Amino acid sequence: MTDIRDLNARAVRDSMDIVRQVQVTDLGRPTPCEGWTLADLLGHMTVQHHGFAAASRGDGADMKRWEFAPAGPDAVQQYLAASEEVLAAYAELGADLDAVFDLPEFQIDPPRFPARIAIGFHFIDYIVHAWDVAATLGLPFELRPELEQDALRITLSVPNGDNRTADGSAFVPALEIPEDSSALDQVLLHLGRTPGWRPIA
Repeated sequence: MTDIRDLNARAVRDSMDIVRQVQVTDLGRPTPCEGWTLADLLGHMTVQHHGFAAASRGDGADMKRWEFAPAGPDAVQQYLAASEEVLAAYAELGADLDAVFDLPEFQIDPPRFPARIAIGFHFIDYIVHAWDVAATLGLPFELRPELEQDALRITLSVPNGDNRTADGSAFVPALEIPEDSSALDQVLLHLGRTPGWRPIA
């Protein structure tokens, strides 16, 4: 079985390649995340990396690790640095994928997950957020074939109930998935994204 950290690293590095194409003048653009500009989205993506890195190192319960701030003019550099930080933190776990992550933003009590599950959440987030950024910039995005099976497995295990409409929910309610949908479209639709979303001209 492929280590979830390897899958996650490929997804995160793909997101880094897309974020490298962001210009300062793009930061005010609307995104597929309703009400968020690209600056908001990149700020969220960056702080989530910091939060997951802290959780991997045993300090995820500290809410200061998860404090949101919109990205500024150095958004790209901040995001790339945070990406390297979280990948390094996961590597430091060694073989211990049963280590406990505190993820206080999750609406369960207690919000604690084994590393292999927590990193799976992170993996899906950064497939979707990479698509978010690409869609915002009007760029194509493809899900690596070697990620498809695990991305679908983890995505389809995400509950689609009242939790999706609660304040602070990571995803909105799922949309209908046509039978001929690609793996990426199935991921996006189950998590409430519209694959055909395009920036306003």
